[in-house]
Amino acid sequence: MPEIVLTTFNARYTHPSLGLRSLAANLGTLRDRAEIVEFDLNCRPVEALEAILRRQPRIVGIGVYIWNLSLVTDLVAGLKALRPDIVVVVGGPEVSFPEEWPAVALRVDHVLPGEAEISFRELCTVLLSGAPPEKSLGDCARPDLAGLELPYELYTEEDLAHRVLYVEASRGCPFACDFCLSSVDRLVRAIPLKRLLPALERLLDRGALQFKFVDRTFNGRVSEARTLLEFFLDRYRPGLFVHVEMVPDALPDRLKEVLVRFPPGSLQIELGIQTLNREVARRVGRSFDQSRIVETVRFLRERTSVHVHADLIVGLPGEDLQSFGAGFDRLVSLGPQEVQVGILKRLRGTSLGLHSAEWDMVFNPCPPYEILRTKSLDFSTLARLKRFSRIHDLVVNRGRFRTAGPLLWRGRSPFESFWAFSDWIYDRLGRTHSIASRILAESLRDYLVGVVSLDPVDVANALEHDLQSERTIGQRPEDPRNLSARDGIPRATLRSSGRRQARHLG
Repeated sequence: MPEIVLTTFNARYTHPSLGLRSLAANLGTLRDRAEIVEFDLNCRPVEALEAILRRQPRIVGIGVYIWNLSLVTDLVAGLKALRPDIVVVVGGPEVSFPEEWPAVALRVDHVLPGEAEISFRELCTVLLSGAPPEKSLGDCARPDLAGLELPYELYTEEDLAHRVLYVEASRGCPFACDFCLSSVDRLVRAIPLKRLLPALERLLDRGALQFKFVDRTFNGRVSEARTLLEFFLDRYRPGLFVHVEMVPDALPDRLKEVLVRFPPGSLQIELGIQTLNREVARRVGRSFDQSRIVETVRFLRERTSVHVHADLIVGLPGEDLQSFGAGFDRLVSLGPQEVQVGILKRLRGTSLGLHSAEWDMVFNPCPPYEILRTKSLDFSTLARLKRFSRIHDLVVNRGRFRTAGPLLWRGRSPFESFWAFSDWIYDRLGRTHSIASRILAESLRDYLVGVVSLDPVDVANALEHDLQSERTIGQRPEDPRNLSARDGIPRATLRSSGRRQARHLG
């Protein structure tokens, strides 16, 4: 039985915890006395409790994040009720700022804020020696990344076969965006490539295909970024997929030369644009060159096969509906495969709260701490924008309706058109979640024909084209029922959700 259990609730099964693996890899002589036990949001805390207690650990370390705080709180309550002798240690973003601690931080034995690889090992060494220290409260000292053990050997064969492998080339971010937790650590530290590249090579040799870099500014160090991109290009094989996040206005020719060489479906770049309103961007410390952002998106779409995922945020201080809509339309006109509309969140440790009084910003006190009202957007409008975000993700970002979806705004403002459609579908269905593909297709058909007044045959042909694309991706049926041709959609079977990038490739 392991004496140390490292655990958390991941957002999804396909998202393994890089943090737990990094902690385990750096336990030194205690490594063989520890086990990683992961759950996801579909697991009830009592089930996680049973799985942990079955292993009879002496120490339980838990990663606490915005998406799992309530589950962790329940898990800790159960652990302390049944086995108060087990030492519970928590770390992660939700417990890294003592001035804003959630209640769970007060119920555990030790809190390790920040990067805890070394601190956790030292704490466990003392605890297992039988001489418990006082409760840990202070920030963990930043470890020397050159000296840390890399965690990638701890990815299992199941991880390689079924999950996205999280990797990192650096920590920290040089920018000071008020809404972003990465702005807390403005010292960017790189993991030496002479150590990172052999570790990635070993993952590739074991059959790994899906990599997601968690670096906030992958292109912050151009030379290292180019080396990493060329590393994957030189080892490309069908199915390889790499996700990176880049600063949207910093794409020099040295990187462009590499990006044009990636085959379709092999590279996704996330661009954190957030707003195209210069004044709003300045207000929250996001001093990017807007014209170069446009140039970057245009280059990626016109000159490369990169899958572009562009982020916008709803609710930034001083941005009203008209401003957001104008930015949305401008971005859509550049043609990124995905425009992800996120709702502003007040993350613990950020300086976003400094704007609250001036802009009458009210946030939900419960995770994920989303904005409820601003001086520029009332509660009702923000609720509608949240529905807008969800429906846009279902219809456009997921790539199911690459032909029929754009009919919603043909010759019109994409924002205004989709704003009206998201209101209409919510009035019709009363929900934005648990919408089967078949229902979504029927709703899109009825709106395009009945509200936009498009030709039924044109709509049916567009939907049939999209359904045929689904079939060629080779996904299993989500619903064995067929849509009837007499309803305006040719008989076809809708397919279940696959990788978005495959759909956008058509």
